[in-house]
Amino acid sequence: MNREDLQLYFIMGTSNVCHQEPLTVLEKALQAGITMFQFREKGPHALTGLAYEQFARQCQKLCQHYHVPFIINDDIDLAVRLGADGVHIGQEDVHVAIARKKIANMILGVSVHSLEELQTAMDHHADYVGIGPIFATTSKSDAHAPCGTNFLQQAHKLQPHLPIVAIGGINCTNADIVFQAGADGVAVISAICESEDIKQTVSMFKSSSRIKR
Repeated sequence: MNREDLQLYFIMGTSNVCHQEPLTVLEKALQAGITMFQFREKGPHALTGLAYEQFARQCQKLCQHYHVPFIINDDIDLAVRLGADGVHIGQEDVHVAIARKKIANMILGVSVHSLEELQTAMDHHADYVGIGPIFATTSKSDAHAPCGTNFLQQAHKLQPHLPIVAIGGINCTNADIVFQAGADGVAVISAICESEDIKQTVSMFKSSSRIKR
């Protein structure tokens, strides 16, 4: 994984999309230039069983077509079965040591909220960490309280070589703040899922001085 892959990291599941077909939203985002995609199928109306796996495979096929890394949230067994590019886990999911052992050489991303969690992620060879929510968000019902950029700055200063993606309430107008604080990339859900013009939204994100693709 290159640090640049994190620059514009799109996260989506069927429950995040209201006005268009989820696969249409994903393809538009891929065409516009997102740099990484995370399949995150959560929420009260989330797909399950065969429909869940079929949707994941459809997302993966699109990502492969556009040569964008395909990451699966939480579900290590699915990631192994599909041969995904990687897995992202939170602190409430399987322990990072177990995840690393199961996925071997796949990309491993870990959400961290403290220096202790950051160190644990590094000890078990996480490829990148996710920090947030930076700002208030409505996309994740289980999100922590907004933490601002203080911990992000601290993590970047302590571990300058560790790739960091920031998440939580990030949009085209506040993304620069996050990059300036030390993030290598921004992870977005609603900014793209709820956009009326995905191409323009992605273009606005990419106009940031830190996003070069």
